[in-house]
Amino acid sequence: MPTEPLPDLAADFVPFATAALDFHRAINMPVAPVAASRTELDTLHAHLIALYDLLDAHTARTTPVATVEGDHLRASRIRLWQAAEHLHAAFHTAPYLGTARPPTREVGRARLPEGTPELTVCQRHLATAGRVRRDHTPADLRDPFTGLICH
Repeated sequence: MPTEPLPDLAADFVPFATAALDFHRAINMPVAPVAASRTELDTLHAHLIALYDLLDAHTARTTPVATVEGDHLRASRIRLWQAAEHLHAAFHTAPYLGTARPPTREVGRARLPEGTPELTVCQRHLATAGRVRRDHTPADLRDPFTGLICH
């Protein structure tokens, strides 16, 4: 059964994104031990969510034609979401902009949004969380990674 040829793909920008991250790390990471800033954590969270979306698209296209590969992509998509969850939590425990002080325990217990621009990380996280909960079971999201996928 003949298949239609694939359309010409646009230039692959993922290697450029990877190179940009490597360049950022080499140029901007301080040598001294310093806590990551909220801006950096917010940006990393946005990057992980973009990677999650990219893997989501690849998983949806791949799984119908290559089940085993699709399962591996799905597992990596779950791990990216778990990493995004940790980055979101790290953002809220990081020191405030302009001060070197982390949030107080009372602020942490109140669990109130901190306003703009800090709220953007929460909006992005909640928007993706809805999709994640539709696509994955709670057991998938809490399951520790064993590296083994049975087929």
